[in-house]
Amino acid sequence: MLRTLALILAGGESPALNVLTAERTEAAVPFAGKYRIIDFTLSNCVNSGIYNVGVLTQYRPQSLHAHLGVGRPWDLDRAQGGLRILHPSPTPEGGGWQRGTADAVRYNLDMIADMPIDAVLLLAGDHIYRMDYRPLLNFHEDRQSDLTLAVHSVSPHEAHRYGIVAVDANGRLERFIEKPRRTSISMASMGIYVFRKQVLMEILAGGSEADFGRELLPRLITQLDAHAYTFNGYWADVGTVQAYYESNMSLIAETPALDLYDPDWVIHTTSAQRPGVDISSAARVENSMISDGCQIHGQVTRSLLSPGVFISSDAVVRDSIIMGDAWIGPGAVIERTIVDEYARIGDGALIGDGEDNTPNDQAPYILNTGLTLVGARAQIPAGTRIGRNVAIRPRTRESAFGHDKTVHSGATIG
Repeated sequence: MLRTLALILAGGESPALNVLTAERTEAAVPFAGKYRIIDFTLSNCVNSGIYNVGVLTQYRPQSLHAHLGVGRPWDLDRAQGGLRILHPSPTPEGGGWQRGTADAVRYNLDMIADMPIDAVLLLAGDHIYRMDYRPLLNFHEDRQSDLTLAVHSVSPHEAHRYGIVAVDANGRLERFIEKPRRTSISMASMGIYVFRKQVLMEILAGGSEADFGRELLPRLITQLDAHAYTFNGYWADVGTVQAYYESNMSLIAETPALDLYDPDWVIHTTSAQRPGVDISSAARVENSMISDGCQIHGQVTRSLLSPGVFISSDAVVRDSIIMGDAWIGPGAVIERTIVDEYARIGDGALIGDGEDNTPNDQAPYILNTGLTLVGARAQIPAGTRIGRNVAIRPRTRESAFGHDKTVHSGATIG
């Protein structure tokens, strides 16, 4: 296999995740209970035998840095290769902040130049998938390609979210269109690119383009020997609230498309030292995913709970995602809601209440399917009624809810 450096692009702002990325980068958002989104890309690397990995960060990186540490859970705490966290810093020329994915890699060209590698594998840090990168790298080497894109078929109705590619009968890339409004092509770029090292350095050193998808790739595929590698396994871009919710909920289906229990392809993560799950005799848990350290005294149905969640007696959680160390008070009812870390839901609060599906007033294109979001460390007063498509910003205090404690559907608080 090619001597490879994997660079994970994890510095984006991801505004389409609304309050979930208000205080963290998307790569650090919890997923499937105990994991973070970046765990899937990192685990793909080490399960593919790639132990030379850099993570490019920028936006709100604190929780991501704390999660990654020195890379020990992924066996990346190594003297040779291992994990490098690459964060921007000021330069003598006045540079510093990166304007996009291409600019982020350009900022680290000196490191790439010094490495004895043949290929650079660029990876998105915000996708959920299991992929062995070795067939992709072998495909790239066999064809002596300058650039190879991993591609995956998508629904035509979702094509506007992706870079769409046209491929000829020999697998060569003919065209790249970034997020088209309409298209008859259903093959999308996965945000996974393999470059020959020297080709990548020449392209970035000689230009000023900020982003691969919007600026570089449409031009490069006509100038380079570029191929498409088709991946047919599970892959999900969870860059919107709805996609994030659906990908999580699909894990509790009777036969989930993504198998988290395969001993031959372990998803590694930083595991908190928590006791086992405590389910009281009065509790009821049905078709849910429960993480270590949870204490359940109420009812949990078709939901995912991250480590340390506390569900009080007579509380009801349905079709929801509750993140780490959230506290749900007695008699509270939560439905079709994502509750972020350390949020506190007061006694008898009703969240996701009613049938009104009015879109969110400040983010109508993001929150319009009935989901409600409660940000990290928000405090919901006892007896509050919160409708659908509501966004409660992180660290919102009880005083923000007024005297009547009613939040109508589509509102934004905090």
